Amino acid sequence: MDGNFVGLAAVVMALGIPMAAMYTFFRVRKLRSDERMAAIARGAEVPMQVELSEAARSRRSGILLVAGALGYIATFVLIGRVEPDAMIAATFGIIPLAVGIGFFVDHALIRRDAKAH
Repeated sequence: MDGNFVGLAAVVMALGIPMAAMYTFFRVRKLRSDERMAAIARGAEVPMQVELSEAARSRRSGILLVAGALGYIATFVLIGRVEPDAMIAATFGIIPLAVGIGFFVDHALIRRDAKAH
């Protein structure tokens, strides 16, 4: 019974946490929209939020992915000093590191194309 309960809990958590996150995201977004609509209906001046450019989004994603990857790698390297098998897990940090570097390359290419035109 104990093994079945752990499996059930794992499935519920694996499916439940992303569903709760999506519900929360859309609920907060709807509340913000309702608040803006109410303010506009009262005649209040509501400034529009500036959309980030494609280059800025690429730069932000690159920064977050590279920083997260470096933190992940550093964590498992430190753990690997005590438990050598953890060094295998540290190598998986190369994946988000490579994706983050790809976002930086994308940012550079977008800026280069913008300057060319």
